[in-house]
Amino acid sequence: RVLKPQEALVLTLFGKYTGTLKGEGFYAVNPFCTSVNPAADTHLNQSGDVDNSTRKSSLSGLLAGTSEKSGLESAGKKISLKIMTLNNSRQKINDCLGNPVEIGIAVMWRVVDTSKAVFNVDNYKEYLSLQCDTALRNIVRVYPYDVSPNVDTTGDGVADEGSLRGSSEVVAARIRDEIQKRVSEAGLEILEARITYLAYAPEIAAVMLQRQQASAIIDARKMIVDGAVGMVEMALDRLSEKKVVELDEERKAAMVSNLLVVLCGNKDAQPIVNSGSLY
Repeated sequence: RVLKPQEALVLTLFGKYTGTLKGEGFYAVNPFCTSVNPAADTHLNQSGDVDNSTRKSSLSGLLAGTSEKSGLESAGKKISLKIMTLNNSRQKINDCLGNPVEIGIAVMWRVVDTSKAVFNVDNYKEYLSLQCDTALRNIVRVYPYDVSPNVDTTGDGVADEGSLRGSSEVVAARIRDEIQKRVSEAGLEILEARITYLAYAPEIAAVMLQRQQASAIIDARKMIVDGAVGMVEMALDRLSEKKVVELDEERKAAMVSNLLVVLCGNKDAQPIVNSGSLY
């Protein structure tokens, strides 16, 4: 048997596990030994998966007869020890407020214990994909999409500002830890998990967009009003300090009203000029 770098081969003899070959090179193996890899024909949406026809065509130069059959079998049963990326499909999950969101993750993983990966689970690739789905659902249900009051995402009983949109690094780390706890028995190591897609579900996306626009308009108006009040106050103080004009309380109120209308209006003001007396 020939192994390339970062490849392994799990061998059994009459149903009994005999060992794992690791490291590149040529190995003389008992002809009665059988290679085992239940996930050999499983092709997920991830790196490292190739089509069967490609694999067979690449082995067309092997020796004929028994050697060719053994070579094809061992090539198909090899376990990759490389770091692979599983790009799981998007899921629709309700956040802690009940709003449906669509989220997708990319998980970087590798096999660290070949015997556990082959014998502890039926198919370690499908097992990993399923555990990614369940872990993602468990973590997303804890967080709101955006920052919301009176929401505890850490479990300490104190409301915080955690959210899927604003705390993506923290959420990704919790997803990675959750997946790692579930796949340790399968001999897999989760190196990193990243959120690749995050958005409201289409049925509520338009409504949530209007809500965000309304919140932005309110914040902008608040800033405009705060600035306008400061400018009116400064104008009255400067007029009194320079003694440009003496205004009674009624005229001051009228002046404040006019200035606020001018400063806070959406459109340019068109004042009416009074050429007569103020009184």
